[in-house]
This record gives sequence, C-alpha cells and structure tokens, in this order.
Amino acid sequence: MDYEFLRDVTGGVKVRMSMGHEVVGHWFNEEVKDNLSLLDEVEQAARTVKGSERSWQRAGHEYTIWMDGEEVMIRANQLDFSGDEMEEGMSYYDEESLSLCGMEDFLRVVAAYREFVSKAWPSLRYCPVTPVDGQLGA
Repeated sequence: MDYEFLRDVTGGVKVRMSMGHEVVGHWFNEEVKDNLSLLDEVEQAARTVKGSERSWQRAGHEYTIWMDGEEVMIRANQLDFSGDEMEEGMSYYDEESLSLCGMEDFLRVVAAYREFVSKAWPSLRYCPVTPVDGQLGA
C-alpha cells in the first residue's frame, strides 16, 4: 500500500494512496484532516480488537471505518446505493468508495501521517514581483 503526503498552499495536509486504496486517502482528507484525536480513537480501537473476535466501527460525515483484529475497511457512506434505483444497463462504480487493508499496514500509514503532520511547516514569505518596464502584465 503506497502513499504520499503533501501540503497545499495553506499548509493543509493531503493524502494520496495507491490504486485500490484511494478511499483510505479520502478518509484521511475528509474525516481526519487535522483532528488527531480521531487517530487516537482509531489506534485505541485497534488495540482493543487486535487478537480478538470483536470488531469496531465509526461512522463519519463522508466515510465509515470498520476494523476487526486483522483488517480495516473504509467505505463511503453513500455506498448504500440501491441497484433498484438505477436505469437498466447502468452499473454503479464503487472502486474508489471501498477499500480493505491489513491492520498493520493501516497503522503504519497512521503513524507516518502523524509524523508528517508534526513536522514544522516553513512560513510562507512574501516575494514582491518586480514589474518589467514599470508595468505588470504588459
């Protein structure tokens, strides 16, 4: 499971995941954002279910995360789409709406995300533009 963390111009963190795991990145981008207490809750739940028959889930605004002792599933809440509502010959594309991954792999991404977020982001500096011949956009 490959991933990449980026910062936008405002310093916000964006997560990109490899194909098949895109929804994990969407979960970080939409549900976690800078809410590290959510990651605390998820890590605590992982410790609770690890090595047991129990499972845990948390529904967010856009995505629901579910885990048991071995794997993590993240799915878009809108995935509860009924096939009866669609026109004949149409199918629902859900490749980027559901993702499964191993618990250990997921926890490695969580740890890497925390580390990336904790790194200082250099302040942006104003660099004035010197106009050519005294005119901008000439």
